[in-house]
Amino acid sequence: MPTCAHPLASSNNPCHPFVASIDLATLSADATDLPLPPDGRLLLFAYPEDFGELTDMGNVVYVPAGTAVEERDKEGWAWFENDDEYQEVFAQFPQETLRATVDVSLPYHYWVEIPEEPRWVPLPGHPRSEELAAVWAETHDDIASSGRLRLGGYADQEAVDTDPVGTAMTCALKEAAAGRREPVSDDLADWVLLAEWGPWIDGLEGATVHWSIQRTDLAARRFERAFTTVFRNP
Repeated sequence: MPTCAHPLASSNNPCHPFVASIDLATLSADATDLPLPPDGRLLLFAYPEDFGELTDMGNVVYVPAGTAVEERDKEGWAWFENDDEYQEVFAQFPQETLRATVDVSLPYHYWVEIPEEPRWVPLPGHPRSEELAAVWAETHDDIASSGRLRLGGYADQEAVDTDPVGTAMTCALKEAAAGRREPVSDDLADWVLLAEWGPWIDGLEGATVHWSIQRTDLAARRFERAFTTVFRNP
């Protein structure tokens, strides 16, 4: 039975399937651009499909070092338990051990949305940001590795004119306005990409999962306030 280590004191299973466990003690302090805890484990959960309606499609759990944990059924959340399509997708989730490498990360996006005309403008301070992003897209494979799971850096996806972290912010704002989560900042500078996953799953080609979080929540280790979005271009 697939299992994952989860804090013993927590009575609730995350409501999305388990993706990865990251041992933060194995990462050097400068391995990412994020102020991550120096130890403990970061557990990532998500389902790599976009159901629309600005749905939060994942969870993040931080397990501090020394926390009592227990093995739990990795499918304990299973709201698709009897769905054959779900089982086919979940069977393709990665099972291998994660190996960390450090790579350069540059913006894949090149526009910023503004409330007035012309609606979209180049990145601040970079009037030729579209050209720069095109050069980076052409040279990326020769410079950086193409691992499926990435921590920090800039978000990427198949269509990436604007920053995907902005999508998470917009979704979180609407969730907060509907009373389904605590208030969040409407300034994109207050948000950061926590992690990104390219599943490479048959039937969900073109899907990318982004876990985004407010900088203040990251600093305070309130990982449960992260918002998970999925981009899919079928």
